[in-house]
Amino acid sequence: MRLSWVQIFRLGLVQMCIGAVVVLTTSTLNRLMVVELALPALVPGALVALHYGIQITRPSWGFRSDTKGNRTAFVIGGIVALALGAFLAAVGVVIMPESQTGGLLLSVFAYALIGLGAGASGTSLLALLATATDPRRRAAAATITWLMMIFGIAATAGTVGTLLQPYSPALLLKIVGAVTAGAVLLTSAAIWGIERRVIADREPQPAPFREGLAEIWAEPRARAFTAFIFLSMTAYFLQELILEPFAGLVFGFNPGQSTQLSGAQNGGVFAGMLAVGVASTGLRIGSLRTWVIVGCLGSAAALAVIAGLGMAGAGGLVPAVVAMGFFNGVFAVAAIGSMMALAGAGREAREGTRMGLWGAAQAVAAGFGGLLGAGAADVMRTVLSDPAAFGVVFLAEAGLFVISAVVAASVVEGPEARRRTKPNYVPGE
Repeated sequence: MRLSWVQIFRLGLVQMCIGAVVVLTTSTLNRLMVVELALPALVPGALVALHYGIQITRPSWGFRSDTKGNRTAFVIGGIVALALGAFLAAVGVVIMPESQTGGLLLSVFAYALIGLGAGASGTSLLALLATATDPRRRAAAATITWLMMIFGIAATAGTVGTLLQPYSPALLLKIVGAVTAGAVLLTSAAIWGIERRVIADREPQPAPFREGLAEIWAEPRARAFTAFIFLSMTAYFLQELILEPFAGLVFGFNPGQSTQLSGAQNGGVFAGMLAVGVASTGLRIGSLRTWVIVGCLGSAAALAVIAGLGMAGAGGLVPAVVAMGFFNGVFAVAAIGSMMALAGAGREAREGTRMGLWGAAQAVAAGFGGLLGAGAADVMRTVLSDPAAFGVVFLAEAGLFVISAVVAASVVEGPEARRRTKPNYVPGE
């Protein structure tokens, strides 16, 4: 049997747990290092880039899921590694005031563990979805699980932001410990028994990893889409590590308030994803390509407003950040839908390897974008005021989103292109 809607929802709970743990490291801990500990933004930027860089191993996880299965063990093992890494990262932040070297060394180990855990659990989960879901349900399944992940991110950021006031190291460890332990328990309960009850597609003719990856890379559509994912996700993540420091340094937000701001942003992402899901699937309004372009251009406009608010010393940061999140969500869910549609295209049933390839492109872009944004903010702050320095980075990100919209017009296929180019492979070709 294929995945039922209840089982898809259970897998969505796993995705929600992954997002809930990861957001602790990219929002709360990042802000504490930059503002409270007065470290250069490049430090948390490099740590987050490390955790994303390790996720370049995603294609190998996806390839293994295509050929051998047993994804449940990798999902649970991955979330355990992810949770342990997040807790150790919090411990690293707490001990940095007394021993900066010791705290940084522990953080390097912790973020490497986070990258390993996120790659193993996230890719194995997506591979299970891609191979065990009825083809007619794949796009909906991807949307449901991604919405649940964003919900987990937004809910965690907002709740942690509230509970973390007033901030203290002991309270931080208590909250992070509760979130990470809860994520492990919920993941184990949610995924247990699903894999052995469903029928998952396997690669009909297993081949060595390098050969399988080379065949996929030889596909023009897969190669072009990989380039688009890298460019657009670099734009998407450029502000990830500087938004909360920007709120703290320019608008005077405390740790709880800036974490709540991150929650509001991800609440906007959730709303944008839900809006596109209803409009495109329920009301049949617009194609995936159209929504990708709308999301990119809307994100660019919102970023320009955020930059202007900072440089003008005006209020209204929260609504502008929510608007940015909304258009980020519009872009992201349309890109995910396109990814799921292309994952099953080609001569072999290698959905997991394709998802791994695009997941690796996204992870590398996320690490590169976050590091680039943090480094650029540090450099700009040496020659400009804080509002102007952050504003330059936000405007550069807006420019990248505009370029991504132009690229999407030719790379993301519309419905008319799919009707013209239906694949017609003959067995044995």
